[in-house]
Amino acid sequence: MSPASKLLGLLSLAATAQAACSNFIIDDFSRSSVGGVNKLNSWTSDDGSMSKIAITNGALTFTPKADTTSYFYETLGCVKAATKGYKALSLSITGPKDASMLLEIQSRTSCSDNTYKSQWVTISGLTGSQQTVTISLSSFTEANLDAITGFVWSTYSQFSSYSFDNLQFLCNDATSPSAPAIPVSSSSQSSSILSGATTRTSVSSTSGTARAASTVSSTAPFSFSTSARPSGASQSATSSAANSQASSTSSVASSVRSSSSSISSVRMSTTSSSATSQLSPASSSCSNLLIDDWESQSRLTFLFYNAMLQPSSDDGTMKSIAVSGNRVTLSPNNKDSYFYSKTACTNAKTQTYGGISLRIKATKGTTFQVQLASPATCGGDDTVFGFQSTADLGWTFDGTEKLYSFPFSKFPTIDQSKISSILFGSLSGAVTFGPMAFYCGSTPSEYYVKTQPSISATASTVPAPSATVPAKVIDNFASQSQNALGFWHGGDVDTAAKWTKGKVVIKAPDADYSYYTQFGDGCTDMTMYDGSYLHVAYSGSNKFTIAMQQHNTQCSDTVAPFPETWDSLEAARYATGNDIYIPISHFNIVRKRAVGLAFKGFYTNEAVTLTKVEIVSSVPANTLIPNKLPSGNLVFACKRPNSIAFAIDDGDPKYAQEVMEVIRSENIKVTFFTVGAPLRDPSTNLSTIYQDMMKEGHQMALHSYTHPRMEGLPNNDAIMWEYSQDIAAVKEQFGITTKYFRPPFGNEGARMRQQLVAATQSNNPYIVNWNIDVEDWLYAQSDTPEQQKVSFKRDLDKGGSLVVMHYLYPSTVSYLRDFIKMAKATGKQLMRVDQCMEDPDAPPL
Repeated sequence: MSPASKLLGLLSLAATAQAACSNFIIDDFSRSSVGGVNKLNSWTSDDGSMSKIAITNGALTFTPKADTTSYFYETLGCVKAATKGYKALSLSITGPKDASMLLEIQSRTSCSDNTYKSQWVTISGLTGSQQTVTISLSSFTEANLDAITGFVWSTYSQFSSYSFDNLQFLCNDATSPSAPAIPVSSSSQSSSILSGATTRTSVSSTSGTARAASTVSSTAPFSFSTSARPSGASQSATSSAANSQASSTSSVASSVRSSSSSISSVRMSTTSSSATSQLSPASSSCSNLLIDDWESQSRLTFLFYNAMLQPSSDDGTMKSIAVSGNRVTLSPNNKDSYFYSKTACTNAKTQTYGGISLRIKATKGTTFQVQLASPATCGGDDTVFGFQSTADLGWTFDGTEKLYSFPFSKFPTIDQSKISSILFGSLSGAVTFGPMAFYCGSTPSEYYVKTQPSISATASTVPAPSATVPAKVIDNFASQSQNALGFWHGGDVDTAAKWTKGKVVIKAPDADYSYYTQFGDGCTDMTMYDGSYLHVAYSGSNKFTIAMQQHNTQCSDTVAPFPETWDSLEAARYATGNDIYIPISHFNIVRKRAVGLAFKGFYTNEAVTLTKVEIVSSVPANTLIPNKLPSGNLVFACKRPNSIAFAIDDGDPKYAQEVMEVIRSENIKVTFFTVGAPLRDPSTNLSTIYQDMMKEGHQMALHSYTHPRMEGLPNNDAIMWEYSQDIAAVKEQFGITTKYFRPPFGNEGARMRQQLVAATQSNNPYIVNWNIDVEDWLYAQSDTPEQQKVSFKRDLDKGGSLVVMHYLYPSTVSYLRDFIKMAKATGKQLMRVDQCMEDPDAPPL
């Protein structure tokens, strides 16, 4: 039975609602895990936002984090409370004495609507012992009580232990003299009745720019907006650049989660018997709060996040934004260029933050303006702005990097309890920023970035083999059209490789570029050279990968995939002077079916000149050959005979339910490759969506933390950071670890494979690419979206078995059932990726 039909069964309508009404327990916390389903068979969780949380002895116990981001929610499906006769919400609470929190109700215009509206009341006057809190539903004057979809508890004023138990709808109104609120568990428990509590409706989305108005406005504190935020509104920064990204995961959609998680320390007065309005107490200890450490180019310019997972962007106004080495360089087009970073409505007062510090490097005479902003209420639009020029702040530059800072007292108009954004504008020239953070106290201090561990390998001397074969010249670049073997050589882009007799100069445009030189027209048996070495004579950069490719079993380029796979080795590890020596045996492929070599995975724009590629039987004396590092399994096809796997990448949550309904009705299991950063962003609700998918038997796997071209990252530390953050996010949200990874854009190389081995602690992780591409990135938003079906059928007819697609676009989602039916028509069995790889750890078919 579906959750919807169970809900209807539980809440079936009676002829007279009042007569049929009986109290209904929403959650008695009798399950074993925090994340799970309540009595309405709907999801409930904290999305990993709490410092500590557990269910013991039928009660939920938790400790919120001191940064005011913690929350807990209960989804309800869609409850018609008014029709059923429910008048109040009751909950047994134990919390710190005099603590308070916000309770959010989420409701829709109708149960069929896709968006919801929120209102909040304050629960306060906690006694320090167990008590029953009863909230009259009539307090939520703006809510539709016949389409309640969820409740969220957030914005705790104290950060000690709390306990929840016996959450239920009551048929009696707590404010009615004829029907007083009654404690749920014990007559000795006290009762806090919140009738007529002050409420606040939700405000419009915080997405968009933080660009200031030309005048500074002033609003009294606690004047609340009455506009409703559609649940489908993105809280990520919007930018014209975002719309051009075919694989962007920054889209977010409907969810039941705490839109009040960013409300910081706003409190509202209530009319409860002992209710008081208070701010969060100052933390007993303070540590600098990072705004951005410029860790990732793709996090900033692809997902539009800062380190707080808040919107950050230039809205396309800059000439360029370059991130490298925990620094960002902003190059303006003109004085209208600007760059902003949202700061999650941070309460600097309660956390005793004195100001903001960052390292800056700029040429002498550079000037710009700094703007801070705050809203009237957290979650609302910025309404108050403060401006200071570099001259006002006393900042001057001399071309060297120094630590700069400003105290919040420089911005007297800003509400320091709700600092929501910082913006840099009117730049006279390029500037480079280091890590930017709120500093504690009155003395400016610097935020120091912790480095990530990366792997290293020892070098060992390899003697010349006892058995030798004659040297074989593969390429001496004597001809522009073919190599020394008489077969093709060339690159993906003609302009990236410049040939002159005896050499080729490669200046790769990006890490996707490859230059190939082939051994033959089909399969070439290279096993006779297993005791020999590949020798590459070169000059210039050695920051690239050398791969040996493997043909498919049919040795046919008309069969998918072609090539079947390859192994990638890091040129710099094997380089000595201007020579690279690699044991042929280090290429972990079926060498009886070799295709050729590929020079690929270039991670700088530096040029490399190749003059000779050959196989030699020995190496010069004293040449060091490094150990072979495990490089995982690069796969483009299923291993299990007669199998097909749908491997679905990032998408837009508003299409998730449609995707799941198609998959469910077609009775197949699939694999979802997830980007880590949006999982940690509560506004996306992706963690909840994927938890539901896991419950139905689908596989969750890795897709990086911020969706960069992994081999294009500047160093091993940057690559390891992507993996470690993604692995941690998946562990936090789903409680699992996995060795399956799909590289964004299919970009692969030696370094990212070696680091994946280290990050997953598996010698054989899977780097999962594809041999069926629906080409949604090409056709989904074109005038011919139906070409996606043509692309799918083309690759399927070649024997393709491993699908790549996204649920970013309505046309792609609408064709999903067609894709599945075409796959089923082959007679093959559809399954998860781990199952199609015949992984012994995969669930049985």
